[in-house]
Amino acid sequence: MLLSSEVTMPYSSSLTDAEWEVLEPLLVEVLPPKKRTRPSNWTRRDIIDGIFYQLKNGCNWEDLPKDLPPYSTVYWHYKQWREAGAIEQLMSVLHEQVREQVKKKPSGRR
Repeated sequence: MLLSSEVTMPYSSSLTDAEWEVLEPLLVEVLPPKKRTRPSNWTRRDIIDGIFYQLKNGCNWEDLPKDLPPYSTVYWHYKQWREAGAIEQLMSVLHEQVREQVKKKPSGRR
């Protein structure tokens, strides 16, 4: 049986393993806690890949490919995270990390 998280980068919008290594620890800090009624069928990475797919391609949520989580799941998380300010906070943290990297390696510029 193939789990959804075992499929690597099926779309250009999907996170690479290196990107996920940067993003995953930040999610614990910025995402609002979710009440769990049952174990999720989808990982956070799966859900984020669904969000990125929709944002990159501009499709309707309902038109997400069938190998991604159901659109209702992806959209629900996107909406919750956006309303909680988690996406803006995540972007801010990532932006700050990039600024720090540039300061540490100014000779790396071309």
